[in-house]
Amino acid sequence: MRRNRPAQLINSCCDVCNMAHTEKPVNEKHSVDSERTATAVEDARPRKRSFVDVDVDKLSAAFENPLSGIPKEQLLEEVEAFCRDNNLAEHIDAFRRGALVAQSPGDTGGIVELTPEDRDVLMREQTHRWHQPKTLYWLVVMCSLAAAVQGMDETVNNGAQALYLKQLNITTDRFSPAMVDNLTGLVVGAPYLCCAILGCWLTEPCNKVFARRGTIFISCFIAAVASIWEGVANSWVNLFLARFVLGLGIGPKSSTVPVYSAECAPAPIRGALVMMWQMWTAFGIMLGNIMGVAFGGLAPDLGWRLMLGSTVVLPLIVCAQVYFCPESPRQVPSLLAQSVRLIVSLRWYIQHGHPDKAFRSFRRLRFTDMQAARDTYYTYVGVELERKAHKGKNLFTQFVELFTVPRNRRATWASWIVMFGQQFCGVNVIAYYSTTIFIESGYSTTSALLASMGTGILNWVFALPAVFTIDRWGRRNLLLFTFPFLAVFLLWTGFSFWFTNTKAKVGMVTTGMYLFEVFYSPGEGPVPFTYSAEA
Repeated sequence: MRRNRPAQLINSCCDVCNMAHTEKPVNEKHSVDSERTATAVEDARPRKRSFVDVDVDKLSAAFENPLSGIPKEQLLEEVEAFCRDNNLAEHIDAFRRGALVAQSPGDTGGIVELTPEDRDVLMREQTHRWHQPKTLYWLVVMCSLAAAVQGMDETVNNGAQALYLKQLNITTDRFSPAMVDNLTGLVVGAPYLCCAILGCWLTEPCNKVFARRGTIFISCFIAAVASIWEGVANSWVNLFLARFVLGLGIGPKSSTVPVYSAECAPAPIRGALVMMWQMWTAFGIMLGNIMGVAFGGLAPDLGWRLMLGSTVVLPLIVCAQVYFCPESPRQVPSLLAQSVRLIVSLRWYIQHGHPDKAFRSFRRLRFTDMQAARDTYYTYVGVELERKAHKGKNLFTQFVELFTVPRNRRATWASWIVMFGQQFCGVNVIAYYSTTIFIESGYSTTSALLASMGTGILNWVFALPAVFTIDRWGRRNLLLFTFPFLAVFLLWTGFSFWFTNTKAKVGMVTTGMYLFEVFYSPGEGPVPFTYSAEA
């Protein structure tokens, strides 16, 4: 029997509706199903291919473009049914045109349904990539500030540790040199210790319950509270606990903001907008180093407290701004009535999970209704395919499929490699310990703080070119070009400590660290977050 509505086709995949696979006379259907049943002549026709008819084993290929290959008549029927089912009937014409564009994004010339305005807008998407609605740029500003929060949280400790190690009695005689190093590493690395064992694992449940904006708000609020706590800490244990709690804000925020950007950004500039995360994280790193210079000349017990406490400002700004941005259209997915009945525990979806709300979000992020309809329907189709792929699977089986499903395995390994490379390439040593490194190479404390500020400035300035190259040159090319230089200058910096002449050592270490930042910023800095968000 032919079903001509996507909701019915999806419903046939659900356990509670498994009887839908059997043939039934029309007069045995419920009233709702009767409204969705075509004439007897239509039922006798062969069923046409729909995006939900894809074999589960072939979903990987379907994700490339799930609308490809669907007959035009069938696609338009499904779009019309989709609009009627989701309170979008007044926008049917826009959704028809949008679905046809989504089906053939590279060949819109043959779509006779498009208006001259549609063709002009589609052309401008390619020729004027940065001409976007103000709402989108407002969202970009919010995400950029959230990234700056991340950067400041990382590096204000860089300069502060040169002062608080003594003020909190970590470097006193009661601890051996080895113990001092261990305690220093424990306090400095506490946020990422929390991220590894707790913070990052909270990302998915937080996004499901609070959505993207709620997760960003909560994580920034935690960061603000932790910043105040750091500033008033009276012992190394207290400071460790404050920085550990800071990890609860860093983990979900760093995982959510790049994905949020990717879901809201138009395809021609998606890579550039997502890499804003790293560019503005670099800006926050620079601000953190500037705070070190600004407060480094104060009384020792006051200076480090103001350095750590200065990070309270930006997260509060993000908290005030985030709910003026539209929710992620993908996080306002198409949970149709059948799915809602099956997944009653996801209350957030019940309250917000309707395509009409996704369409409203896209209308704020695009210039025309056709563009918003195109992206809404394409997102809807992708979400439904994912739901079909995940049907009957729990968290463990989905984790296993990261390695057993070929497409997932390739995406997982590629994302893991670039993310691991980012954390293991040596940049964290510079971000967290550059002041200490400069002091050990022969700088005074004040000069070391200034030199550290230089690394932060270079980190941000040389991230700017990636905005214009990441979508043109490609993610892989940027990595392949910059990786060899990272290796060379990291070795340069390390071997420079063998110089016995202090001036030569200072010059070589500084040059090596600065050149490392120059090649890190346009490559391994922004690419991993962009790559992982898109994989």
